[in-house]
Amino acid sequence: MGIQLSDLIQYRWLFQMIFVLGIGGTFQYGFQIAVISGPSLFIKSFINQTWQDRYNSTISEKTLTLLWSSIVSAYSVGGLLGCLIAESLTAKYGKMKCQMCNNLVALGGALLVGFSRMAGSFEMILLGRLFYGFSAGLGLSIHLQYLGEIAPKRLRGFTNTTATISTTVGKLAGQIFGLRELLGNESWWPLLLALTGITALFQLVMLPFFPETPPYLLLQKGDLEGCRKVMKQLWGDKDHQTEVDDLLKEQAVRKSSRYLTPLELLRDRSLRWQCYLMVFLVLTIQLSGINAIYFYSYDVFHTAGFAADRIPYLTLGIGASDAIAAMLCSFLIERMGRKRLLLSGYGLMASALGLLTVTLSFQEFSYWVPYCSVMLIFLYIIFFGSGTAGVTLSIIVEIFTQASRAAAFVFVGSLNWVGINLIAVIFPYIVEGIGQFCFLIFVGFIVASWIFSFLFLPETKSKSTLEIMQEFNKLNFGSKHVHPTLEKMQEASEKCSRL
Repeated sequence: MGIQLSDLIQYRWLFQMIFVLGIGGTFQYGFQIAVISGPSLFIKSFINQTWQDRYNSTISEKTLTLLWSSIVSAYSVGGLLGCLIAESLTAKYGKMKCQMCNNLVALGGALLVGFSRMAGSFEMILLGRLFYGFSAGLGLSIHLQYLGEIAPKRLRGFTNTTATISTTVGKLAGQIFGLRELLGNESWWPLLLALTGITALFQLVMLPFFPETPPYLLLQKGDLEGCRKVMKQLWGDKDHQTEVDDLLKEQAVRKSSRYLTPLELLRDRSLRWQCYLMVFLVLTIQLSGINAIYFYSYDVFHTAGFAADRIPYLTLGIGASDAIAAMLCSFLIERMGRKRLLLSGYGLMASALGLLTVTLSFQEFSYWVPYCSVMLIFLYIIFFGSGTAGVTLSIIVEIFTQASRAAAFVFVGSLNWVGINLIAVIFPYIVEGIGQFCFLIFVGFIVASWIFSFLFLPETKSKSTLEIMQEFNKLNFGSKHVHPTLEKMQEASEKCSRL
């Protein structure tokens, strides 16, 4: 079921909230990942000049490399710290307050990097990147939780995939503004790095005009009437009793109104297979070869005969393809279902990487072979964005309950940030050792993920949280055993049906 014209009217408040959450959420995450590479030469020159002014000596190449790598990696360090405390902060203060304060952290980072050259301090860039990373780590968790709680069942897949759209649009915006014709030059690079302060300020101003989520009001605050009111505001003035009943059923089987901690999540047997799938899906994103594609793209474009000054615009085309593919995923996910779209994406990605290995191995065979490599790179990006990237986050949101979702995203964020750092450190050595055949390693991971997902991932389309939980209980406890949670779910279902 896709988006229709009538939906734009019925769910107008929902779409507005999605936009506000995205522009101050994963958009900033994507922007800061992409934006740092463009002005790298100017930042290094600034570090060198600052060192010269302070110490009347030229900075050594080793020290410069250390400072630059620290600036780049500070973003991931901050991101890891932000995601680790996301669960405890949101449980104590709520998502709305946490995200408002999180925007202040992003604004602080923007001010630090924006005034770093004026102050003659490269340390301010390092600290600003740490602030940006913390804001991204915390904001990513909050954004995904928000989307999972404001989405109506019929648009749940579309709503969840908007986080991926925001990320890819953020990356594309970072690439565009990072062009030397715009802000990626010696005069304007501090403004370029500080640009997401504007989006943080926008969300800080706009977010208070939107309500808390229906599950938060009902499950955390016990406000049934407030929950109904927000449902009508976000989902249109219709009868939403079915959605209320689903929440009441979830409330009936919960042991308490508080969130699970990460340690409790790992100990909960009813969530064991959800955790297995979460780890497998997140690791597949990191080990799918996406970083290898970006690493190899420059060499492939250069071998195909494109001029060096034109290659940044081809790289921009990769970013545009990624954004378009994410939008395509948001419309396909409700039609094809999560499992089918995920498996299709895995299969097409593995095929593209296999063929790319062949074309890279025979670059000298004919003049047209490098162009085939270019085409395969763009196809891989489209397959990745329209399948794996968008569907993975949606599945993770849907397979966990309201009480366990915050703890789950602590692990999602941690795996993501640690994976980014490990790939950045290890991948160059792999390329140096086996060259283009590194893609075969990624093909192996993708095939393993395809088999694992085919065997153990249930379809979550159009199912309530408790229906999905029942599917997983067959794996967690076995079909021959009835867990007390299942009995509670059945009793809750019968009780709600009589309301």
